[in-house]
Amino acid sequence: MKLSEIQVGTYDAKQWADKGYELPKFDLEAVRKKTHDEPTWIHFGAGNIFRAFPAALLQGVLDAGEYDRGVIVAEGFDYEIIDKAYAPYDNMSLLVLLKSDGSIEKRVVASVTESLKADPQFNADWARLVEIFRNLSLQMVSFTITEKGYSVSPADLERGLKPQLIMGKVAALLLERFQAGAAPITVQSMDNCSHNGDKVKQAALAYAESWVKAGLAPQGFLNYLQDETKVTFPWSMIDKITPRPDAQVQKMLEEDGFEDNYTIITEKHTYTAPFVNAEETEYLVVEDKYTNGRPPLEKGGVLYADRETVDKVEKMKVCTCLNPLHTAMSIYGCLLDYTLISAEMKDEDICGLITKMGYIEAMPVVVDPGVLKPADFIGAVLNKRLPNPFMPDAPQRIATDTSQKLPIRFGETIKAYEAKGLNKDELVLIPLVLAGYARYLKGIDDNGKAFEPSPDPLLEELQAIVAPLEVKEGEQDLSCLKKLYSREDVFGVDLYQVGLGEKIEGMVAELYAGPGAVRKTLHKYVSQR
Repeated sequence: MKLSEIQVGTYDAKQWADKGYELPKFDLEAVRKKTHDEPTWIHFGAGNIFRAFPAALLQGVLDAGEYDRGVIVAEGFDYEIIDKAYAPYDNMSLLVLLKSDGSIEKRVVASVTESLKADPQFNADWARLVEIFRNLSLQMVSFTITEKGYSVSPADLERGLKPQLIMGKVAALLLERFQAGAAPITVQSMDNCSHNGDKVKQAALAYAESWVKAGLAPQGFLNYLQDETKVTFPWSMIDKITPRPDAQVQKMLEEDGFEDNYTIITEKHTYTAPFVNAEETEYLVVEDKYTNGRPPLEKGGVLYADRETVDKVEKMKVCTCLNPLHTAMSIYGCLLDYTLISAEMKDEDICGLITKMGYIEAMPVVVDPGVLKPADFIGAVLNKRLPNPFMPDAPQRIATDTSQKLPIRFGETIKAYEAKGLNKDELVLIPLVLAGYARYLKGIDDNGKAFEPSPDPLLEELQAIVAPLEVKEGEQDLSCLKKLYSREDVFGVDLYQVGLGEKIEGMVAELYAGPGAVRKTLHKYVSQR
């Protein structure tokens, strides 16, 4: 059983079906030809999240007979992905959905009709990209390139119309569209970062302004990008976990007789494969602000809404219903020597911490976005997503850059308590998480064993603050904590000014009271709540 058999028609459909593999239900050649001649959607970022989510969404729409065109993907960073994970398989991949009950679903995704390298050094691919951007039929340019992908450097701006960064290349292609008649287009980020459409817009405008100033592009090009009747940059909120190819999944596929089951590691350390394994739960909420139409992705599960609603969904996820729970698990998971999030969910104290923190302390300040019920969202997190035995996610990974995450994940909730006039004295578990951070920074787990905290830009600076503290029984001087918990850059608020500093200090004292103190303190406060 190989993906290439499907393209040439030499596969045994019954064999695939008997093994539980769902095959494409549409005419591949007809869709590929229509997409080539009249493309509507090109996506930058050929990584795993694209294949597991946007491409799979479109697959569902095509299978239902609700659309007649696929998506073209372009990669602007790691070209080996195209050579090794797309080209050999006719741009098809196998999506393996990992379900919380331990079962899996397997679906061949064939909605990607072309894969291109987004760089002028690849002459044929670049010429095809120019052709696509000049085509009046093109409706949407989308991205999953990570937040770093939207960066703009002065050196790249100085390269003029030969930029090396991906947003410079996209700007150059948008210039081609402008020169071909300035047809409308929507530039759509699908990356997991706040107000992502603004990041795309800022990057595109930076290049356009630089080129206009240098006389490399007309003022009309900048006007075109700023004209919302022509070009829009909607916000979106995406949520789906897509880990690296998993050995457990590979083994299951091998036992089925599916031969394309190996991991590909590129020179740039991208982990990919002919298959993609991903969690079953997924959300994509998009601001419905398109100037030239769009593919009917709502038929595949995309929720279209206005900008305010997208913002509410994002805040619900980032500030209350998912990300804070992750951070709480990362801090206490590292202290209690866990290496898997799913294993932590079997720990009554940790599970109780995030469940009660979410439902009791965070939920009072959640703004219901309307398109997703907060209680349903957090219910899926607690009952499906975090306990999923297939998800090889680790607290150590989630603990990366914790100092950058705390202001949003907890500071915003505390601010909302103040704004709504709610009683902050009722907060117990959120302070416990913040107290746990001072214990985490010490780099000593609950057994007294040293561990290395995850990378963080403020790690050394914050560790120096807690350096005077010792993991020992008996009283000790906690005055150093004033320097930590008064920092608004780390916690979003001065925790003393909002009346929580002294409470947190008391919890820190308990957490530092010798080996076993973390477990004892965690159990005490979770049980009380």
